Amino acid sequence: MLAGLLLAAALGAPAAQRKLPLKRVAPAPPAETRVPFQAGETLDYHVQWAKLLNAATVRLAVTERRPFYGREAWHFRAMAHTIDPMRYLFVLDDQFDSYTDPTTLASLQYEMYLREQGKREDGIFRMTTEGDPAPGAGSAVRVLPGTRDALAYLYYLRSVDWQRTRETRVPVFDGKKLYEARARLDVDRAEVSVPAGNYYASRIEVRVYDRGREVPQTRFWIWLARDAHRTPVVMEAEVPFGTARVELTRAQ
Repeated sequence: MLAGLLLAAALGAPAAQRKLPLKRVAPAPPAETRVPFQAGETLDYHVQWAKLLNAATVRLAVTERRPFYGREAWHFRAMAHTIDPMRYLFVLDDQFDSYTDPTTLASLQYEMYLREQGKREDGIFRMTTEGDPAPGAGSAVRVLPGTRDALAYLYYLRSVDWQRTRETRVPVFDGKKLYEARARLDVDRAEVSVPAGNYYASRIEVRVYDRGREVPQTRFWIWLARDAHRTPVVMEAEVPFGTARVELTRAQ
């Protein structure tokens, strides 16, 4: 005991009151999702609608990676235009923009600029979850954590390792309603021929659910190239008002 008192006196403070300083260590930021695309990627497609071989064109682009209201974001863009002879029947010039978190690939904001048959419809939707502050502009949409918009969902599917993942279930917002999209590997490997070339690809089947019930006559298939980029080479849709096949014509 005496030795302990002498040691405390020598250190200049009672042993019971002396504390080592705590070193604060900042938590490491969450790792970003590894993705097979980069800023500047542009993919062009032509659309077969029903029996019309060239009904429209579609361009998908990873426009940029930039700050978005104080946080980093991917900026995805899709543009669709009907072409002759389909354009004589239905004029469509639509654009969709998605700002997506690079860590989770969850949507931050979804924008729609629809120009169809001489009518204009614009929508800007800021994705918010419980506890988020209200946005300064646009419409706030309360969604579940991890929700993707329809465009960001396509890029999310490219990020999935389908050799290890059996199924994904993700909330998806289409600009009007919140659905659950369930995707699974349907065909592991097959050769696919499109105007851009020949690819070995995997087919992913997507089914859509509304409050636990499958939406009837609504299914999608996406062929992802079996390469480092996992490029969508074919996209097929079966919806109540028809069927569509979207084929890659150029990738750059």
